[in-house]
This record gives sequence, C-alpha cells and structure tokens, in this order.
Amino acid sequence: MTKSDEAEAAFRSRFTCSSAVFSAFSEELGLDPNTAKKIACGFGAGIAKTGNICGAVSGALMVIGLKYGKTEKDDEAATEKTRALVREFIHEFTEKNGSINCTELLGYDMRDPAAYAAARDSGVFMTKCPALVRDAADIVERIL
Repeated sequence: MTKSDEAEAAFRSRFTCSSAVFSAFSEELGLDPNTAKKIACGFGAGIAKTGNICGAVSGALMVIGLKYGKTEKDDEAATEKTRALVREFIHEFTEKNGSINCTELLGYDMRDPAAYAAARDSGVFMTKCPALVRDAADIVERIL
C-alpha cells in the first residue's frame, strides 16, 4: 500500500485530511500513528474550519518538519533544508491544484457555518478532498 493509499484510507475512515496525511508517514519517522492523528487533528478543513491552508498540505508540511526539522540551536542547515522542501512541496501542490488554500480549493468559505454545511451537503469533502489528500501524500513521499 502506498502512502497516498494509506492517507486516503484514513481520510475515508473519517480522520481529518491533515491527520490522514501526517499519520501515513509517522511510523517510519518514529511517531506513533495515533499520536500523529491527534497532533494534526486541528489542521483539517483549512485549520479548524477557518478556510486557510489546506489540511492535507498542513499534514505534508508536518511530515517534512518531522523528518528534517531543526533540533539543535545552531543547525541552520536543517532549517534551510526544511524550508527548501516546504517551498518545493507548495510549488508542486499549487501547480497541480491551483492553490494551497482550503476555501479556494473547495469553493466554499469554511468560516461560514452555512457555507460549510453547503460544502458537506454537496459532497465535496468526499469527491475533491480525497484527491487532495492523495496529491499531498504523493508529493511529500516523492520529495523526501
């Protein structure tokens, strides 16, 4: 099973998009998948239904940080590597999907409860979001 398969399966099992992507990579990076799901939970729906950065993107960026992030105060190389990979991820995701912003990707303002309900009723979370989850997992797996 690929990382994108794992991420999509977790998303379809009702975990947030951010949790689905982050947890798909967590074990190989030394983090328990359940802990990863908890850490990433609040980033779904454009960060807690605020319509900001796509949760699948947030999950992918957390994967990059977990793998390459700075842990020593003078390790500027780790910071630069992490930032370079984040920029590469964002570029590729944006090229493929047009944005990294949840509201722009889905066409609904996640901050507005009525718009969120309309998005849910339209089925967009089960038609568009699985592809975004897969794209995020595919890109991050390739660039790691």
